[in-house]
Amino acid sequence: MERFSRVFAVALITAGVVVLADVATTLAWKEPISSLYGSIQQHRLEGQLSDLERRIPSTADLGRASGVRGVRGKVRALARGFSTRVHDGEAIGRIIIPTIDLDVVAVQGTGTVDLEKGPGHYASTPFPGAGGTTAFAGHRTTYLAPFRHLDSLHRGNEIDVEMPYGNLTYEVEKTKVVDPSDVQILHRVSHERLVLTACNPLYSAAQRIVAFARLKRVSFFALDNGRWGDP
Repeated sequence: MERFSRVFAVALITAGVVVLADVATTLAWKEPISSLYGSIQQHRLEGQLSDLERRIPSTADLGRASGVRGVRGKVRALARGFSTRVHDGEAIGRIIIPTIDLDVVAVQGTGTVDLEKGPGHYASTPFPGAGGTTAFAGHRTTYLAPFRHLDSLHRGNEIDVEMPYGNLTYEVEKTKVVDPSDVQILHRVSHERLVLTACNPLYSAAQRIVAFARLKRVSFFALDNGRWGDP
């Protein structure tokens, strides 16, 4: 009986150490189990995105866009066409934020399953480059925690969004904490805007932290017959 008690005590201590280690890891970085799952999903999304970039834009897409005036006009036309071909949970592009060391594949949709894969595009908002306010949501502590450091962004930081139809660079305007019910953050403003949202504070869904960024340039779009790009 005494031996059993010792074994049981050691087991409890070991379990406690494991739990504390998991908590410490989550506090210092991000939740390890869901992050492993997120890594697997990101690997799959990389393959989806590569395939997507080989197929889009199609020759027909480029033909329609060629008749539209200006670089941003062409990208806007391509973005609107692209929006009709994607489904929830599918890879749609890549978000890169050098300031917070982020390079992640984004998906369509903001459902629970979608956000377990990566940042998700709010289906109610236009795609990047299509005009208006584009928005993405992402986790801060689980599933790779892509938006963990949104609070570290400052005015002037750049956010690159690489889509199959073009690359767009946004410049951070500000960050703000709002109520979860605040839908005004998704409203159209006088310029093309990118909005990134995540729960706030860490380990709580009581609020939302939001980063607002303004479209700065459509850096390039390569074609067989030339290159489009903002000067």
